[in-house]
Amino acid sequence: MTILVVTGTDTEIGKTVVTAAVAAAAAGRRVAVLKPAQTGVAPGEPGDVAEVVRLAGAWITTAELARFPEPLAPATAARRAGLPPVRPHEIAEAAEKLATDHELVLIEGAGGLLVRYDDEGATLADAARLLAAPVLLVTRAGLGTLNSTALTAEALRSRGLECPGVVVGSMPQTPDLAERCNLEDLPVAAGAPLLGIVPAGAGALPPAEFAHRAPSWLAPRLGGVWRGTGATA
Repeated sequence: MTILVVTGTDTEIGKTVVTAAVAAAAAGRRVAVLKPAQTGVAPGEPGDVAEVVRLAGAWITTAELARFPEPLAPATAARRAGLPPVRPHEIAEAAEKLATDHELVLIEGAGGLLVRYDDEGATLADAARLLAAPVLLVTRAGLGTLNSTALTAEALRSRGLECPGVVVGSMPQTPDLAERCNLEDLPVAAGAPLLGIVPAGAGALPPAEFAHRAPSWLAPRLGGVWRGTGATA
């Protein structure tokens, strides 16, 4: 996977931490992280790509296409700021340019898959279609995740997009019954394998420890060593 899109079933579910983990697991390769639209961050403040670099390492190339100050959907934030929105072809062009001299390009979306990037209804899925890129799905651990995962996976399939798998973005140290059962049911809901489980609080780890541990949270397809054992530990 030269270009991999990272999306989620919702906002605040661990997409940035998962993106950082995938980048960290690819240490030794040339990796770039692209954030098409950063919202809710003022000029000069660190955004999601800065967090990826903090956790995974300064060797990662980063790019951000647009920044809007209010914490809203990209289309709404752009409109309210009086700024031009980010278009799918701009995302695709930026990713393709990065892919010319990087072995892995990670595109981190904003919110869920079908969040609007412009007032015409363009979404991250449209950019993924232009790139013919696979879309990694980050999900919640607890109740409600099966429905939102199934809906997002259905949206991907209806657009002809490949979902290589799902990653739980934040798994509690002591998961409850629903969280344990969901580890078995998420692949069924997604129609794709479980490719990783990131522990809750991973983003608060010291960067060196985060980078060291990241491969243990991810399956080999994402550059890790996790093989589905100890999932509920």
